[in-house]
Amino acid sequence: MVNKDQVAGVAKQVKGSVKEAAGKATGNRQTQAEGTADKIAGKVQKAYGDVKDKINKAL
Repeated sequence: MVNKDQVAGVAKQVKGSVKEAAGKATGNRQTQAEGTADKIAGKVQKAYGDVKDKINKAL
């Protein structure tokens, strides 16, 4: 079962990838850095959701 943190984390990763690519394409380092930060935040949120899911399954 997928929880909302997992979905939101993946969505944030995708958004970050798009933003990072746009920053690279336009040469905008700030947009590229923001995209990288969004990707990392998404990975953290998905990992949190994964742990939450494992705990719920164990109970």
